[in-house]
Amino acid sequence: MDRISKENYYLDIAQTVAERSTCMRKKYGAIIVKNDVIISTGYNGAPRGRKNCNELQYCMREKLCIPRGERYELCRSVHAEANAIIAAPRDQMLGATLYMACVDPSNEALVAHTTSCMMCKKQVINAGIAFVVVRDDKENFRVIDVNEWIEDDDSLSGTFGY
Repeated sequence: MDRISKENYYLDIAQTVAERSTCMRKKYGAIIVKNDVIISTGYNGAPRGRKNCNELQYCMREKLCIPRGERYELCRSVHAEANAIIAAPRDQMLGATLYMACVDPSNEALVAHTTSCMMCKKQVINAGIAFVVVRDDKENFRVIDVNEWIEDDDSLSGTFGY
């Protein structure tokens, strides 16, 4: 009997979590796993109690033609990685792995070559998460050693977006 890899098992779960997203641009799902135990999950959506973009029927960043990766202070959503981190105790995140999948809401296709924004990278670093696994398609994924984000500090580049 063939089994899917452990990575794709967790990425399937992250992709399912993304179905809860309320973002009109991209639907992200994230799960944090340590010692084969799911510590927490998160998807991108407005803070509790606030209206979501899909309820308002518009995205402020899209309305203002803001490129991806820029001006996140105008976004209504808390990102999937941030929501997963908020929901988890820090001691359980130390050395853990965050699995992430992104789906395009216009066609429900997986979005390849995505990554965490600068804000989420900082949160992942401070949470003590060791690895981020990002789904590119149903079978393929990338494993990012969070130490690379520390050593290659993109916040010093002066470049916006990703």
